[in-house]
Amino acid sequence: MNPILEKIIQLTKELNYLNYLYYKKDLNEISDQAFDFKLKELEKLEHDHPSFIQPDSPTLRVGGFVSKKFETVIHQFPMLSLSNTYSKQDLIDFDERVRKILDSNDFEYVCELKFDGLAISITYEQGRLLRAVTRGDGVKGDDITANVKTIKSIPLALFGQNWPHKFEVRGEIFLPLKSFDEINKKRLENKEPLLANPRNAASGTMKMQDSAVVAQRNMDCYIYGLLSDSNISNSHYESLNLMENWGFNISNTYSKCSNIEAVMMYIETWSKNRFNLPLETDGVVIKVNDLRSQDELGFTSKFPRWAIAFKFESESVQTRLKEISYQVGRTGAITPVANLEPISLAGTIVKRASLHNANEIVRLNLHENDLVALEKGGEIIPKVTHVYIEERRAAALPIKYIDECPECKTTLVRIDGEANHYCPNERGCPPQVLGRIAHFISRNALNIDSLGIKTVQGLIQKKLVKDVSDLYHLTFNQLNGLIFETTEENKTRSLQKKSAENIISAIEQSKGVSFELVLFGLGIRYVGKTVAEKLAQHFYTLDLIKDASFEELISVDEIGETIAKSVKDFFSQEGNLEMIARLQASGIKLTLDQPSGENYGNKLSGLTLVVSGVFLKYDRVSIKAMIKQHKGKITSSISSKTDYLVAGDNMGPAKKEKALNLGVPILTETEFLYLIEE
Repeated sequence: MNPILEKIIQLTKELNYLNYLYYKKDLNEISDQAFDFKLKELEKLEHDHPSFIQPDSPTLRVGGFVSKKFETVIHQFPMLSLSNTYSKQDLIDFDERVRKILDSNDFEYVCELKFDGLAISITYEQGRLLRAVTRGDGVKGDDITANVKTIKSIPLALFGQNWPHKFEVRGEIFLPLKSFDEINKKRLENKEPLLANPRNAASGTMKMQDSAVVAQRNMDCYIYGLLSDSNISNSHYESLNLMENWGFNISNTYSKCSNIEAVMMYIETWSKNRFNLPLETDGVVIKVNDLRSQDELGFTSKFPRWAIAFKFESESVQTRLKEISYQVGRTGAITPVANLEPISLAGTIVKRASLHNANEIVRLNLHENDLVALEKGGEIIPKVTHVYIEERRAAALPIKYIDECPECKTTLVRIDGEANHYCPNERGCPPQVLGRIAHFISRNALNIDSLGIKTVQGLIQKKLVKDVSDLYHLTFNQLNGLIFETTEENKTRSLQKKSAENIISAIEQSKGVSFELVLFGLGIRYVGKTVAEKLAQHFYTLDLIKDASFEELISVDEIGETIAKSVKDFFSQEGNLEMIARLQASGIKLTLDQPSGENYGNKLSGLTLVVSGVFLKYDRVSIKAMIKQHKGKITSSISSKTDYLVAGDNMGPAKKEKALNLGVPILTETEFLYLIEE
């Protein structure tokens, strides 16, 4: 081996080990001066021989990588949210559901504090940090690996032994309160705007383009989850211990609880002691400990059934109502907003709070200039929770909900059984037009990232677009040099040549976006991403959805009467049909992607299947896609209604045992493929 390469490898390993001792074991094996000397020696060698730099070099901790755009990465294991509650009764109900599904009282929980920061997924391969990705929308996130490598408590190379060839850890990146205070102190001295709160600061810091600036913030990270295709451990508690031995920073606040009573005691203890922690926490996460039991409990369409988050009581403050304003959403829903005397709440200055709908105003018995109690729901969204009637001013009049749209003056309507009022002027009300186009171009839909909201406002203002189909008929000549007014007073903006080229290019690229996302992007009321996926995979084409009867729509899994009615209403409007015809003519995808020449039938129609384990020829996502393509239904847990269990290697023994007990046929990958090819 080249002697210089050998020296670089030796220094890299030694310095990483010294960092591990310092940050994990609180040990100083050598002096700070000696450490710095070794680090400078490594920096000099790397500078002179850049091809020899190791991927886990400690010099990466200081940053220096500049990213103009973060790459989007699809998560191997989706980053699902947790169902959460403020009610201890809900925890008791959760415990009863777990007992019922497992048909047992013999299980444990692990309780962990729910930290307030930025969720992160980090992949390791051959013991080295490979990639770090934000939660994003849960399916895909941003690759912020360069920034994550600057966090000294995240190992670049693992210690210990017996770690898998490749695996993921999940954690929460946070800005310690001490670091937050120090940053704001310096910003105050420099007369710079102060950071609002540690959570927002953590998220904003990790999205900075220069990793050298990130390194200066002294970010930290607690790891709380381990995922792999390999069978690593039998319990979550064991996984935490394994990760700690491999060098990960695990909060010492987690605890194993034998029953729900012990969980309540944990919550009671930390509801008082949480203020002594070096970071902010807003609740407790309760997880079933045994991984086989987790596998058996499975998932809903949104949340795991084996975990729940309990949120601590929110901070409450008093302030006075100034006036009510009304916002118009993209679906025409009118949301009343309380404009308040500014007040500090949970680290931010709050001036506005949503009142949701007319019913909420009535429920609160809200009057002019009332003194109100304000909280942050889930520590994030401000909400009015109480009115101090005894403090009400004598001449105060009750708040009366408006009957006209604040933007276009159209008379509002209220659908029977719904709380919201709507403006029916869908194609002529400016905020609705803007909102629908903004939704269509958003990252979770068509992802036309070069087209900003201000530019869309300008295009509407210049009457170049009135709905999303007009985007696909824009030309470079129309955009190049286009001058339009902005919402800022007495200011105009013009599009330069490069911006015009980028917009046209991004619109063209969006023609390749999958049908499910296009359907979601149309903004049909109540059709979120999951519902759009269900409809696309059931009907395959937009034409079939458009022509489907009410009965055919409600026969789709998770599609109820309200959604079905909304879909029928959308396709009954002539303006929407014209828009879709123009989209179709532009070449946008209005059919589900299928392999060329493949003619799927109804071979699995009416059948319910569970997929578990690791497969040789296809991954689980592909197996599930085949089931959906052949009109089968997928569930996560086995019951008497399950028709087949498609079983791969390393499948949880609990699932297999339950299938055998219930007489559910178990298919290998080969048998499954034969079944759909018959």
